[in-house]
Amino acid sequence: MESQKKQPFFSIVMPAYKVEKYIGKAIKSILRQTFPDWELIVVDDCSPDRSREIAAAYAKEDDRICVLCQEENRGVSAARNLGIEKACGKYIWFMDSDDHADSDLLEAAYESLKRNPARLVVFGLQEEYYGRDGTFRYRHEILPKERYYSDKESLRKEIIYLEQSTLYGYVWNKMYELDYLRALNLKYEDVKLIEDILFNVKYCMDIDSMNILAAAPYHYQKRLDDSLTNEFVPDYYRLHRKRIQMIYKQYRYWNLCTDEVRQILGSLYGRYLLSALQRNCDPRSHMNCFVRYQWCRRVVRQPLYEELIPYAKSKDSKTLAAALRVFKSRNVPICILMGRIVYICKEKLPTVYSKIKSGR
Repeated sequence: MESQKKQPFFSIVMPAYKVEKYIGKAIKSILRQTFPDWELIVVDDCSPDRSREIAAAYAKEDDRICVLCQEENRGVSAARNLGIEKACGKYIWFMDSDDHADSDLLEAAYESLKRNPARLVVFGLQEEYYGRDGTFRYRHEILPKERYYSDKESLRKEIIYLEQSTLYGYVWNKMYELDYLRALNLKYEDVKLIEDILFNVKYCMDIDSMNILAAAPYHYQKRLDDSLTNEFVPDYYRLHRKRIQMIYKQYRYWNLCTDEVRQILGSLYGRYLLSALQRNCDPRSHMNCFVRYQWCRRVVRQPLYEELIPYAKSKDSKTLAAALRVFKSRNVPICILMGRIVYICKEKLPTVYSKIKSGR
């Protein structure tokens, strides 16, 4: 009788769709991990290129790698959910197939869990920006301070700072305890842009332990030519308003909705609103000046706007600080003009725009 397969410590779930140029580098970064106790589940989302073939070749060479195939293209959420079903590890990590990781990432996470067994491990990242021609433009490191939490109260106070630094919303910079995740019966929802934060808010609602690593071992590739963030999403504002509402609701549930929390959420809301205003100028929005005016007029009267924007305060971005002053004045024509200026900057100077947007 064949012996039962040993449970790996980490299950790595990697959805794959149209990533033949990148998936080899992603898989190699796992094979080079100094911590060897892992399984890699590549979920081919009916990709039309050679992504599946490339992953299968690596699977033939290393039995810690397996390739699952969806019969039709169902999106990243369905691919991750299939990975959750098949995973066997103690912790699960959702890695994107067009990114890569430093060789000591898994070892660092494991060592932290030896020190403080936790529901969640969080680490930093390197944002690496590439132009439309594929050339590297610049890198931005998001490096958190090391923290270990073993109680709900102190952990919950930290979450808002993770969101402020963009580290709360991602899933690929986190390791989740698989048994706890399954006990919640938590699945990814099929929704663009905010599926990660939806998942994280639900997972973190009642966790009592979390490790934050003072490391940025994940390399997040941001490409101006094919990233979802560069697509036109008609529901952009509605989806990101929902994001802010969820976190706001989470802090009210925790009875921790302080003025500082409102300041941070208000500034994030302002960033999304500024982005929405420039997206409204895109021809694909089918919005003329009058329609944009009416849209903005409705937004400044919404309850969430009234509850958060007056508290909003920019941490270190002069551009955002200026935008927030306009939002607080509720001067709709100036808001429209500001959106138009940002749109022109984005179209003519995309690298400058991405740096300004990130507050750098």
